[in-house]
Amino acid sequence: MQQLIELYKDTFGVSPLKVETLAKAGSNRRYIRMTGPKSVIGVIGTDRSENQAFIYLARHFAEKGIPVPAIYGVSEDEMRYLQEDLGTVALYNSLSHGRENSGAYNVEEIELLKRTIRHLPHIQIEGAEELNFNKLLQPISFTEQAAKFDLHYFKYCFLKTTDLPYDEVRMEADFEAMARDLVACAEGHVSFLYRDFQARNVMLKEEGGTLRPYFIDFQGGQQGPIHYDVASFLWQASARYSQELRNELIKEYMDELSKLVDFNQDSLLQHLRLFVLFRLMQVLGAYGLRGYFERKKYFIDSIPYAINNLRQLLNEGVAAPYPYMEETLRRLVALQQFEMPEEKAQRLGLTASTSKYDGKGPLVVRVFSFSYKKGIPEDTSGNGGGYVFDCRSTHNPGRYEPYKKITGLDPAVIQFLEEDGEILTFLDSVYQLADAHCARYIKRGFTDLMFSFGCTGGQHRSVYSAQHLAEHLNEKFGIEVRIEHREQGIKQTLPAKK
Repeated sequence: MQQLIELYKDTFGVSPLKVETLAKAGSNRRYIRMTGPKSVIGVIGTDRSENQAFIYLARHFAEKGIPVPAIYGVSEDEMRYLQEDLGTVALYNSLSHGRENSGAYNVEEIELLKRTIRHLPHIQIEGAEELNFNKLLQPISFTEQAAKFDLHYFKYCFLKTTDLPYDEVRMEADFEAMARDLVACAEGHVSFLYRDFQARNVMLKEEGGTLRPYFIDFQGGQQGPIHYDVASFLWQASARYSQELRNELIKEYMDELSKLVDFNQDSLLQHLRLFVLFRLMQVLGAYGLRGYFERKKYFIDSIPYAINNLRQLLNEGVAAPYPYMEETLRRLVALQQFEMPEEKAQRLGLTASTSKYDGKGPLVVRVFSFSYKKGIPEDTSGNGGGYVFDCRSTHNPGRYEPYKKITGLDPAVIQFLEEDGEILTFLDSVYQLADAHCARYIKRGFTDLMFSFGCTGGQHRSVYSAQHLAEHLNEKFGIEVRIEHREQGIKQTLPAKK
């Protein structure tokens, strides 16, 4: 905090008169309102790369005339910065009347939505002009792998909790086809994908008697299809927009887009329907994790709205031929269990009445790295199950001479893997699955869980992945984690935290 105050003083020549810590948002960043000659928001970040991406994009967008917070000062280590204070009114708060009245938005709210969505094409098209995507967070583009991670997120964190039977092989085939189609929507175009374009990330600032939208939290953006952000904004589960209003806002979007690029309207609408389906599945995955597993009421309450959006879309016909996935989704929306009956809630460990368990506890997690040439590690606990992850789809440092004699624990290999970025995208999905599974096992009093990472030689990628997952789980849950890098003969125990 003191370093942030010094940054304010260095930037404006005087100390702030008042310092106020703001409520923490979804990320680990801390926000501090600092008032004096200039009112600013001071940001203390925990991830230098995330800070760098936000600062770069904010300055780039400002040069393009896109309304984003100005950056006034950045610390030498780039872990703190000062940005423009946009006030306290988010678009989300200004739409409360419509949300609370079953989607009956008034004229003023609809005008705010139109004003906001007219900016989106400029962010996507003009924002991508002269943008150095290599300065963004990994992955820098929307890929088939990224799409499949989100589809698996839906499968493991939501679909499996319903006990709905389905064929894994047939579902995976449709997932692969859908991932290819999603990525193909962006072919021939370079555009900025905001990824988190939603009402909570739009601030309203009064200028000349008019509320002007300003945009925040775009640091996770990447190169990708324009349809993603439109689907994210208009099919937000709790917003409850009518289809008539959505169509009106889509028209506003396309009218503004036509001023910037040529496009085929029928093709755009067809691709948009595909992304709506994808986005709804992605959202259900997130709600399953945050609601069913982490027991956050807002997300549990939002599930019926998301299911209703999915039901409406299916009733209109899906966007592309994924017959088995469509059949499964239709069976899903026909279920009557999304209010989470008490019996099922107890079985999933989601209610206060399950504070005592039959399990012995506490949970101990075992994490292995191994070479596929020597076989998958044996589960000696007798439980069976757990996860085996194949790291061989990621870039292999072992192909290069400087890394042949060192491992995924060595700084040079770590730097290679993290700068390449494929392993980070891979682990994002692993963390989601592992976090959900550990949370559930802890609640149910289970004592053992095993994760294994395999690669060609059990030396680089698998070692890196196993070590990072182990440290992540130990830090997040405070549980004991036992690591064994089998081919390296290394064993380590990360003790439980009090």
